[in-house]
Amino acid sequence: MSFGDKPMHHIRRLMIASVATSALGAIEVSAQAQSYPSRPVRLVVAVAPGGNLDMVGRATAQALSEGFGRPVIVENRPGANSTIGADHVARSAADGYTLLMVAQSLLVAPRMMPNPPIEPTRDFTGVSHIATLPQMLVVHPSMPLHSVRDIIALAKARPGELNYGTSGNGSGSHLAMELFMRQSRIRLTRIPYNGDGPALVNLIGGQVPVKFDNLSTSIGHVRAGRLRALGVTTPKRTELLSEVPAISETLPGFEASIFNGMVAPAGTPQDILARLHGEIVKFAQAPQNRSRFAQLGVELQASPSPEHFSGFLKGESIRYAKLLEDAGIVP
Repeated sequence: MSFGDKPMHHIRRLMIASVATSALGAIEVSAQAQSYPSRPVRLVVAVAPGGNLDMVGRATAQALSEGFGRPVIVENRPGANSTIGADHVARSAADGYTLLMVAQSLLVAPRMMPNPPIEPTRDFTGVSHIATLPQMLVVHPSMPLHSVRDIIALAKARPGELNYGTSGNGSGSHLAMELFMRQSRIRLTRIPYNGDGPALVNLIGGQVPVKFDNLSTSIGHVRAGRLRALGVTTPKRTELLSEVPAISETLPGFEASIFNGMVAPAGTPQDILARLHGEIVKFAQAPQNRSRFAQLGVELQASPSPEHFSGFLKGESIRYAKLLEDAGIVP
């Protein structure tokens, strides 16, 4: 019997060789994962040193280094709203030796560019969620505002007259306010600053009355009386400021916290992703780490699995795309 012009026994040998080749490839991938890492790992942080993402990234790198017994080196590659560093990682080998710390900016920045160099949900695969950073709606204490209902009532009585400070177009504080305005059906006037730091300084100085700010950077000012907190962006109240209500208590379903996590280039072997994820879980669940970061206004929280974090990123990408479109935020 023959198949075309080839004898059937020849076809069988080709099929057996193909199966053997596939098996060898699987063994090589498994062996690579078992020996991973055999050399230093680079963790790219696509923002300048000193911010929350950099802080969480460096602590994670240290924990991975201790767990692996190999150096995990943090490399800051800021620029173009985090897309320079992200593009570098997307073009790297999918072998687990070049990783990327991510936040909302990874999902928003490409949509704010006419020709983005990356497509996050295509170019990366999830490793794990690592931390959640609540934001707070804060006002200058001279303002006659003591609750979320107060600011909604004032904005409705004086539409467009109340200013708010924010950093760059599409930043976390900007999107939080856009979401807040859409859900409460109010309109405030945006005063953009070159970063959240300068905006916070002017809020404390009374030049701008309202802002969404990271709990980690504003909690000290709230405790000192330099700012008044009206609500937090997490679904429930935070233990650090339990007297401050969640905005969702007034606007059901409202949530606008910042996430920090880790991704790898698309195509990274699942065994390597699982190895990374396991070490991150240990880091995020260690009581001493949770306590230390809680004092900084950061909640450590690992994903159930790498696949779960990939799904989370896809869902968030869709959510932010809709918010940008609805709010008319364009490049």
